[in-house]
Amino acid sequence: MQTEAVEINVVVIVPNQGVGLWMLGAFVLTFGGTRMVTRLIRAGRGPFRNVEVGGTHVHHQVYGILAMLVAGAIEFSYRPGTPGAQILAVLFGAGAALTLDEFALWLHLEDVYWSREGRKSVDAAFLAVAVGLLLVAGFNPFSDVGSGAANQLVFAGLMLVNLALCVGTILKGKTALGVIGLLVPLVALVSFCRLAKPDSPWARWRYPPGSRRAERALRRYPPDRRTRLDAVKDFIGGTPHR
Repeated sequence: MQTEAVEINVVVIVPNQGVGLWMLGAFVLTFGGTRMVTRLIRAGRGPFRNVEVGGTHVHHQVYGILAMLVAGAIEFSYRPGTPGAQILAVLFGAGAALTLDEFALWLHLEDVYWSREGRKSVDAAFLAVAVGLLLVAGFNPFSDVGSGAANQLVFAGLMLVNLALCVGTILKGKTALGVIGLLVPLVALVSFCRLAKPDSPWARWRYPPGSRRAERALRRYPPDRRTRLDAVKDFIGGTPHR
């Protein structure tokens, strides 16, 4: 009786951390360079000026959107190998930096680049870097899911609970922690249990004016509150108009 040997090849798919590092590096360098150029334009120093076409100010997010569209279309259509994948990663990362640097503009639909509202662009960039570092480090919350139906059902339930915590954290005015909580569930749990910011949707719904929670939120997050992180944002993004 003959037995035939059967060769089974198991393919393990892991995130391409090398390409992710190229993308993250391009994002950081482009964002830093963009903020340096815009601050020079604001101060009237150097050869840099705002780009205008036919009297219309062309914001740099336009170039970022085009770069991401081109990089995404080529990647999905051709799936290039080395060095094409790295080139596309750099193009996408640079485009994302140019786009998120004006995140506040497409959120408020007006030019608030140097106002306090414009600081949301710096927050968005910080958040993108934090998520990028987690992805480059190979963090994958879905890697330990078992193959059994019971395991998958429990995992799906935990993911729904974590998603609800993330949404609640964002409604409490802590957008960055809510997004990071999608990858690190403990962050979402701790952030959700803490006090909401007084100008957040959660505070407007759950903290009646004059209530103890409303007063605690106002003491915890006063309008003129400044932190060390705010000083870092001023150093990187420039001081907003007061």
